[in-house]
Amino acid sequence: MTAHPDTYDFIGIGLGPFNLGLAALTEPIDELTGLFIESKPDFEWHSGMFLEGAHLQTPFMSDLVTLADPTSEYSFLNYLKESGRLYSFYIRENFYPLRVEYNNYCRWAAAKLSSIRFSTSVTEVRYDDAAEVYVVDTDKGETFRARHLVLGTGTPPYVPEACQGLGGDGVVHNSRYLQHKQQLQQKKSITLVGSGQSAAEIYQDLLSEIDAHDYRLNWVTRSPRFFPLEYTKLTLEMTSPDYIDYFHKLPEETRYSLEQRQKGLFKGIDGELIDAIFDLLYQKGLDGPVPTRLLTNSALRTATYEDGTYTLGLHQEEQDKEFELETEGLILATGYKYTTPAFLEPVRDRIRWDGQGRYDVARNYAIDTTGRGIFVQNASVHTHSITSPDLGMGAYRNSYIIGELLGSEYYPVEKTIAFQEFAA
Repeated sequence: MTAHPDTYDFIGIGLGPFNLGLAALTEPIDELTGLFIESKPDFEWHSGMFLEGAHLQTPFMSDLVTLADPTSEYSFLNYLKESGRLYSFYIRENFYPLRVEYNNYCRWAAAKLSSIRFSTSVTEVRYDDAAEVYVVDTDKGETFRARHLVLGTGTPPYVPEACQGLGGDGVVHNSRYLQHKQQLQQKKSITLVGSGQSAAEIYQDLLSEIDAHDYRLNWVTRSPRFFPLEYTKLTLEMTSPDYIDYFHKLPEETRYSLEQRQKGLFKGIDGELIDAIFDLLYQKGLDGPVPTRLLTNSALRTATYEDGTYTLGLHQEEQDKEFELETEGLILATGYKYTTPAFLEPVRDRIRWDGQGRYDVARNYAIDTTGRGIFVQNASVHTHSITSPDLGMGAYRNSYIIGELLGSEYYPVEKTIAFQEFAA
């Protein structure tokens, strides 16, 4: 891309894996000028969950670029080659990169790209009607102009309303687990709330060290069971352009209903991890009862803090009964929830909203009234289904967005790949 023009073709705001992939895929395109703005000093992706052995739930081909351009120099395999680890990865015979390894790969790619500005926060986005460009102000007093925006600000940690404003030093969202792990293990009891992959990884980690620290460990979820991630191949065809086409055309109320019912397709636990947890419980139970409780069907309704202890008000959904649980440490593995960035307020009237106040995301990932001015990454589960957060669909979405930015296809975009038919 051409560097530092007066007006960029596009500005990417936020630098998670999806916008980083867009940066890598647009780097060799001379016809495009782009800038990516990120508030952090370097690339960092869920560092609080770099547990030993934790790996991605998608294969290495779901890297930044491969599924759009297998020949790209920014591929995961090229990273392994340049770091002298390609043969080790080959001998490992495991398609799933370790989470810390994936983060290192992304940092390697980011260091090669010329279009990224770290340690810079966007404070406001305005629209210049006369010039027909977006004006982006930063906390450093800089102003940039662009014809298009790509929002990649990600999904911030979600804290349930009952736990907002809780006092004490014993409550932490799982996104900061490793930074607080030692402090938590000094408590007499730790309670984990949530039932996704992150919750399972933390539970296994704390259970494996329960004897060394002598704490009680509770795992609470409102789900009726600890659901495994459904990873069968015909189900995986739902992460396809075919399914996006089908899902996007459904009525809004149907899509919202499916969004809730399909959570297990991308928020479940790796089946092998569930089995490993059971085996660990079995092993530790050989010497007597393990000081741990696993509570399903238990929704968190209230939470209070007093004298070093959190009291959780829980509701057993199927029995319709209230009960309480006391704990000194509290880990909220309650996921992430998209919030509209405050810097968009001046251009709010240029954005399309659906009946529930969320972005009305077009099939081409645009959310503005022109249909090709502002694009979003990973903020469209309600319009594009489980493909929105899926790392494997990032390169596809970026190929689509690049075609919109250029006005013509640059990376071939698959139209249909599924064996099954989703529509009548």
